[in-house]
Amino acid sequence: MLMRSPRWTAALTGVAAGAVIVAVATVVAALLGVSNLAGGVPSPLLAVGAAFIDATPAWLKDWAIATFGDRDKQVLVAGMLLVITLVCAGIGLLGSPRRHGGLGRSRLALTALAILGAGVLVVVLLRPGAVPLDVLPTVVGVASGLGALHVRWRRGAGAAGPDADRRRVLRWAGATTAVGVLVAVLGQLVSGRERAESGREDVVLPPIDDPVSVPAAAQVDVEGMTPFLTPNEEFYRIDTAIVPPTLDAQRWRLRVHGMVRQEVEIDFAELLEQPMIESLTTLACVSNTVGGNLVGNAVWTGWPIRELLARAGPEPGADMVLSTSSDGFTASTPLSALTDERAALLAIGMNGEPLPVEHGYPVRMVVPGLYGYVSATKWVVDLKVTTFADDVAYWTPRGWSERGPIKTSSRIDVPAPSAEVPAGTLVVAGVAWAQQRGIAAVEIRVNSKGPWHPAELAAEPTIDSWRQWVWHWDAPVGKHTLTVRAIDGDGEVQVAAPASPAPDGATGLHTIYVYVE
Repeated sequence: MLMRSPRWTAALTGVAAGAVIVAVATVVAALLGVSNLAGGVPSPLLAVGAAFIDATPAWLKDWAIATFGDRDKQVLVAGMLLVITLVCAGIGLLGSPRRHGGLGRSRLALTALAILGAGVLVVVLLRPGAVPLDVLPTVVGVASGLGALHVRWRRGAGAAGPDADRRRVLRWAGATTAVGVLVAVLGQLVSGRERAESGREDVVLPPIDDPVSVPAAAQVDVEGMTPFLTPNEEFYRIDTAIVPPTLDAQRWRLRVHGMVRQEVEIDFAELLEQPMIESLTTLACVSNTVGGNLVGNAVWTGWPIRELLARAGPEPGADMVLSTSSDGFTASTPLSALTDERAALLAIGMNGEPLPVEHGYPVRMVVPGLYGYVSATKWVVDLKVTTFADDVAYWTPRGWSERGPIKTSSRIDVPAPSAEVPAGTLVVAGVAWAQQRGIAAVEIRVNSKGPWHPAELAAEPTIDSWRQWVWHWDAPVGKHTLTVRAIDGDGEVQVAAPASPAPDGATGLHTIYVYVE
């Protein structure tokens, strides 16, 4: 029986010690965050995950997002926990006295665990903004795990001979793992998330002199159609933070420096006093595939970034602003996109409420016409006025373009791909977007050699938001393909040639199959 296997009980001992490490480190990291003593990412689990994301090549990032969408971080965390479990099980086997002929050989496993902890310490210290105290959660966590293993083996729980008390091992391992999980949950409860949510609830968005008005004609009346405004809880989330940073708005500061006549710093209270505007803007991720859902439309409330930059006074020759998130992510935004008349905002509100934590609370950037990886920095804390020649952003050395203008795109939402529909009049509907240019026309083609048919366009409140469209088709029996393309406000037809998202956004025409019965 597997339950009686000495190797099984030894492995379980290691897994239980791993649960102790993760739990204790989580609590200590949370307490550091609450006390405002943390610098970068003190949680070893999150630091290792962030380092993995940093090292991820563009092709693997594309695959992960294409496969898992905005659930990629949950998959990463699950994968990390699986790896931790296997490594700890291996350490448990390594330290089995029977495997090595005596209790003294368990030092080999303790040494392996200590070396592993030292490697994690290095990763923690290399995170952006790290301070020496950030190593404390890893040190305390690994020390607790080492102590748990040592005590258990000293008592003979690692023994695997015929007389070993396996029930005692299982009770100890089960209790230790359960306590570890409970302690980890406690760590999350005392983390900054609760403080951030509480602070967010206290934020009152200032009144807007000219609020955005979305006409009813912007939404086509088709069952199953994407809503014109994306609800906050359904808005896609793609960023490099495994867990969203939990900032205290009262301590938030934004610094503007670099190639400026004078450095400027602004806090949240001063930001709230500025004349706010609303912007109806569609955001899109550069990793969005043709027909993908990594795009959303919202009303953003904020202060134009050009007003803040005007205070600093960019020097001649500057052509880029390097924005930095509290978690170290950076984006390279053309200076011209932040100083022209577009509604580039330091956003504090989303669809009439304070920014959700996942979407950048307390402050993020929203810049119409650019993919998010070069413009939509969440949890923004620093703006450096510089040049593309002197500075590079997070994704540029990883194979992505330093500038990311959004490409004209369109998508079929109704009917669903591979839908079985009755013959007769079929409603086809979807969305199209070309921020800063607008959508002038949308066309549908049935089967690869069919003609293009003009779709009916819904109202377009602004050229910075997507536009809905609908087309009525007299569908004959059979299997058919439906393809959509858009023409932007400059008269340019959507690029038909297929291209992957890297390095500057996908191209191609969204095509679906339907079965007409």
